Amino acid sequence: MSHSGNALRLPVKNDLGFFEIRMESIGGLGANVAGKILTEAAIIGMGMNGAGFASYGSEKKGTPVKAFVRICEADHKVRVNSPVEEPHVLAIFHEALAKSVPVTAGAVPGKTTVILNTRKDPGQARDFLKLQGGKIGTVDAMEIAMATGSRVNMVMMGAVMKAAGFFEWKAVEGAVNEQFGKKYAALMKGNLEALKRGYDEVEFREFPVDGRYPATPFRREEPRLGYETAPIGGTIYSVGNMRFKDLSTSRTGMIPLFVEDKCVRCGECDITCPDYCFVWERGKDPGTGKDGMVLRGIDYQYCKGCLRCTWICKFGALLPAKEAEQDMEKITVKHRFLK
Repeated sequence: MSHSGNALRLPVKNDLGFFEIRMESIGGLGANVAGKILTEAAIIGMGMNGAGFASYGSEKKGTPVKAFVRICEADHKVRVNSPVEEPHVLAIFHEALAKSVPVTAGAVPGKTTVILNTRKDPGQARDFLKLQGGKIGTVDAMEIAMATGSRVNMVMMGAVMKAAGFFEWKAVEGAVNEQFGKKYAALMKGNLEALKRGYDEVEFREFPVDGRYPATPFRREEPRLGYETAPIGGTIYSVGNMRFKDLSTSRTGMIPLFVEDKCVRCGECDITCPDYCFVWERGKDPGTGKDGMVLRGIDYQYCKGCLRCTWICKFGALLPAKEAEQDMEKITVKHRFLK
C-alpha cells in the first residue's frame, strides 16, 4: 500500500461525508473499469473507504453507461448505495451523449468540476453543454488515446485525478497494473502514458453564474412504458433499433468519409453497411453520364462508426477519418424520405 501511516483526509466532502464522482459514458469507452480502478486505488492503495458501481442497460457498444465513485475517510462507514446525484467531479466521456442524455444533471457551480472529452476549449464546452457556470475542464481524450495506443478511459482518469486533487499517483498506477498488467502487459506503457497525459493536458477554466443557462437538477429517468402505460399486448409501435434512432453515440471517434469523385457506384459499401446509412438517388452518373442510381453520401445519424465500408471499398472513396475534424452537419446527407 502506498499511503502513509497518517490517515488521509479529503479536501472537500458533501453533507454525508463523501467525495463523489460520476462518469457519463457509452459502452466500449471503459467508464465502468475507470470507476473500478479509482475506487480500488483509494481503498486498497490509499487506505480510504468507499464504493464504486455502475449503471447500464444492455451490455453493448454505444449504449449509455454511468459509473459512480463514492470515497470517504477510513473511519467513515459507507451506508449509501444510491446513484451520485450532485458529484464533485463529473466526467463526460463522449460529447455526443449530450444530445440524448441529461449528462450535466446535478452539476452545481462551486461544487462540481465538469470534464468533457472534446477538442473544444472550456468556453466552447460550456456553451455546448449549456452549463450555468463553475469549473469546466476539457481534454482531447480520443486523440491522446490514439497517439498512445491506449483507450479513452485512461486519459479521462488522469483528468479526474487532476480535478479531484487527492489521488496518489502510485496508488492509481498500482490499480491500473492490477487491472491490466498480467493480461495486457504490452499495453501498460501506453496506458500509463495516456493517464499522465490526461492529467497534464486537461485545461480548466472557471466561469461565473451569469444567467446565460438555467440549472439542470438531477432526476431519476423513468421508462416511457410501464405496467400502467404499456399498450395492450406489448405492441412495439415505435419502429427503430433504439429509442432515439440515433447511432452517433456508438462512434468512438472515427467515421467513414465519402470522397465522391473516387466513387464508381459499385454498391459494395451499401451491401456491407449493417445500418443502411448510404443515401442513393436516381440521377446521372458523373463518370458516364448515364441515368441510374447515384450515391449522394452518408446519413451519419444512423452510422455507428464500424468502418466496414472503408475496408471493403477498393477505390479509396471511403476513408476512415476523425469525427472531431469534420463538420458533421455539413457532410451528413439525409435520406429524402426521412427528412
